[in-house]
Amino acid sequence: MAVRVVILGGSFGGLASAYELRRHLRPGECEITLISKDQRFTFIPSLPWLALGSRTLEQISFDLGPALASREISFAHETAIAIDAERQIVATEHREHVYDYLVIATGHRSANEAVPGLGPVSGPGHSLMSPSEALELRGALARFLDSPGPVVIGAAPGASCIGPSYEFVFELDHLLRKRHLRHQVPMTFVTPEPVLGHMGMGGVGKLRQFLEGEFEERDIGYRTSVAISKITEEGVEIDGSKAIPSALSMVIPPLAGVAAVAGSPGLSNPKGFIPVDSSYRHPTYENIYAVGVAVALPPAGETAVPVNFPKTGHMTEQMATMAALAIVSRVSGMKSKTHELAARCVLDIGSRGVYMNVDPVRPPRNKVPTVSQGYRWLLTKYAFERAYLWNAKRGRRMPTALGW
Repeated sequence: MAVRVVILGGSFGGLASAYELRRHLRPGECEITLISKDQRFTFIPSLPWLALGSRTLEQISFDLGPALASREISFAHETAIAIDAERQIVATEHREHVYDYLVIATGHRSANEAVPGLGPVSGPGHSLMSPSEALELRGALARFLDSPGPVVIGAAPGASCIGPSYEFVFELDHLLRKRHLRHQVPMTFVTPEPVLGHMGMGGVGKLRQFLEGEFEERDIGYRTSVAISKITEEGVEIDGSKAIPSALSMVIPPLAGVAAVAGSPGLSNPKGFIPVDSSYRHPTYENIYAVGVAVALPPAGETAVPVNFPKTGHMTEQMATMAALAIVSRVSGMKSKTHELAARCVLDIGSRGVYMNVDPVRPPRNKVPTVSQGYRWLLTKYAFERAYLWNAKRGRRMPTALGW
């Protein structure tokens, strides 16, 4: 009888887990079902481009069903509401899915409520953590360009995905200069990081010095170790300081675990993230694995204002590969390996790109981090987006050597 694997989540972690399992286990050996509340896969690193109008949602997404069917992987477009680890069942709003192995790749819930006024529902602040938020920001930006004013961009205390805030501030600066509007827009970057370029990794080589130089050259003010306390129509309020005026604000929120995980007894920590071992297996339930943002990982170090450990798409795919191979090893006897997470990504800074290679993510490191900048890296970022989507849509995995 074929072993039954259920995968929760249809983004990087879920898709990579499914494709890697199918690469090693034939349909007769393993029945794979991927459950996702979203019908389409979205290339999340392109959300800043979506917000700025250089991409459409159709250009950075595709239907999951046909892609998974090409690899004989079942797709359930459903929302998980609970996990019964004792009975080995995932309950959705439509039915129950029984599993022998479960991979939780549900991603996150944006805890926008942690910052009063951070919308799009409850206030004037904007974020970039989902396609709907990026599209909402796109509309706000179009209105802003007709009536420019001060801008505040950054991240809230406890944020872990800080890279998009750096990209957005540089990309917006670049756009405003092309529109000859930059002189009308004072820009301020605010971050809980103790220094620019900390990124939740404890720093990335010479990235701090590079970012400080770029901000100073472009007349972008910045404040570190900042705790944003509230966003209003007039500005962004900071603990222990007066508000920074803002006609447009974009703030990356802290993250929390999704309801189905957080509400299932014995699975997660109080914030809804899942503890794992080096193979990304749950310490209590040995047939449950977790990958990506759903995983509980401690910060890289203590900071005056909380900054959580980052989880990029590249890192998520590494976790997914290790979890999938651990399941394969238990099914077929093949040996599996684990390794410390590395991070490779390219930031779009408007006129060019910045490539970062950090191995391992958590310091101290044997290798000196690589920080390289140039137009060629921006072209590489464009090419990687297209190549990743082309392959993933056809049931193929992209090599992760470049990262993103």
